[in-house]
Amino acid sequence: MSKNYLITGGAGFIGSNYALRLLKRGENVTIFDNLSRKGAVSNLEWIREELGNDSIDFVQGDVRDPEALHTVVKGKDVIVHLAAQVAVTTSVEDPVTDFAINAGGTFNVLEAARRHDRQPVIIYASTNKVYGGLEDLEIIEEPTRYRISQYPNGIDELRALDFHSPYGCSKGCGDQYMHDYARIYGIPTIVFRQSCIYGTRQFGVEDQGWVAWFIIAAVMGKAIRIYGDGKQVRDLLFVEDLMDAYDAAVAHPDISGGQIFNIGGGIGNAISIWSEFAPILETIHGKTLLIEKFGWRPGDQKVYISNIDRIQNLLGWKPKYNVQKGIETLYRWVKENKQLFA
Repeated sequence: MSKNYLITGGAGFIGSNYALRLLKRGENVTIFDNLSRKGAVSNLEWIREELGNDSIDFVQGDVRDPEALHTVVKGKDVIVHLAAQVAVTTSVEDPVTDFAINAGGTFNVLEAARRHDRQPVIIYASTNKVYGGLEDLEIIEEPTRYRISQYPNGIDELRALDFHSPYGCSKGCGDQYMHDYARIYGIPTIVFRQSCIYGTRQFGVEDQGWVAWFIIAAVMGKAIRIYGDGKQVRDLLFVEDLMDAYDAAVAHPDISGGQIFNIGGGIGNAISIWSEFAPILETIHGKTLLIEKFGWRPGDQKVYISNIDRIQNLLGWKPKYNVQKGIETLYRWVKENKQLFA
């Protein structure tokens, strides 16, 4: 039996991919988006082209508008809350707007859900930034990367929260509101503290979506700015794998409801952002990459790797895309769609 889904930020990178997946398998989907992000209009057009019709239930709206949310939440079985201000740098420049969208918008989603009789499953896209800069840990420098001695298998959900930057604070606020609405009101919320998500339909920019941005810059012949020494490590998770995790959580709300999961590629898909990533991209690209080096940015984690044992154990999920396959897939998509980045 099909479910009624609402995806906030549904015209974005993750949202559009998930919307199309759901629609292709016969689910009912409402996309709610203010279309402020680059690529959002193109993503909607892509969904229409893939489906071969104009039957998308799209509502142009903003999560800062509680009444608009109250209307679109009605009758929904699942809410996937992806709408957000996503850049740390933007949050530093404009913390008021960052708070209004990420903290206030998330609260509005929860209240809209609480005001209805049915209690929808709610997936919340949180961030690894809720753990802060991890400055208290022993960071060991190796020839091509950094590693954390205390967490050889990555950061787990028992790690203390330490919000860093206005973005970390606003997303962390939403993170904790989601968790508490499960405890207090019984709404089956599921928090995914997402690491580095990448994939097709991602219009990455320098401040957010670095994997896509590096590939876009390479294909378009632009210089890539490297901040710090390039040995910073992230675990990469391809968008198809993330959507598999969403599906697993929705399919088993009796297990996933009220839970928090660190979600990323895990230790097996961890890579340094330049020392190890660049050789892979240069081999695929067939040319030397243009780079510009800059100093460290405030709050930049030298290492963040998700420990994904919890979601593997509870939901049986694990990533299928390795780093090589994921980068190759995204590179092909960017090259085939150069006109979108001109």
